Amino acid sequence: MKRIILLSLILCGLFVCYQAFSQRRSKTVPNSARGAELTLAENTYNFGDVPRKGGDLVREFPFTNTGDAPLVVMRIETSCSCIKASFSKRPIAPGASGVIRITYEPHKGQAGNFSKMVLIYSNSSSGRKSICVQGNSIEGNMPRKIKTGKHRIKIK
Repeated sequence: MKRIILLSLILCGLFVCYQAFSQRRSKTVPNSARGAELTLAENTYNFGDVPRKGGDLVREFPFTNTGDAPLVVMRIETSCSCIKASFSKRPIAPGASGVIRITYEPHKGQAGNFSKMVLIYSNSSSGRKSICVQGNSIEGNMPRKIKTGKHRIKIK
C-alpha cells in the first residue's frame, strides 16, 4: 500500500513539473504596443555540394524592421548542432536593417542531402520566422582557397 501511495505521489510530482516546464516554454514573445515586423530578404538558401572535410560555410541573411516599433530578436534555435546562428542583440529601429549570420559546419553532419531549419524568435507582430538552409554534403576535400559571391568558406 505504501508503494502505491509513493508511486502515485511521484507521478503527480512529475506531472506538475511537466506542466510548469511546458507553460514556461510556451510563453509567446511579447508584442510591442505598436508593432515591430521582421521581414527577411530571403528565407531559403542552398549551399549546393559541400565537401565534409572542407571548412565552415557562412551565409548572412539580411532583414529589415518594416514595423513602426523597435524590433528585438530574442533568440534563435537551430535544428542541428551542425548549424550555428549569430545576431545582434540590440534593438533594430523601424526601417533599419540587421543581419543573421548562419554557419554550417559540414564535418559535424553526415554525408548526403541536408535541410536544416533556423527559427527566429522576436517581438515581431507576425510571430516567429524561419530560415531553411539546404545542400548536399559529400565526401572529399576542397581546395585551400575559395572565393564565392555570397558566402565565405573558412579552411581550418
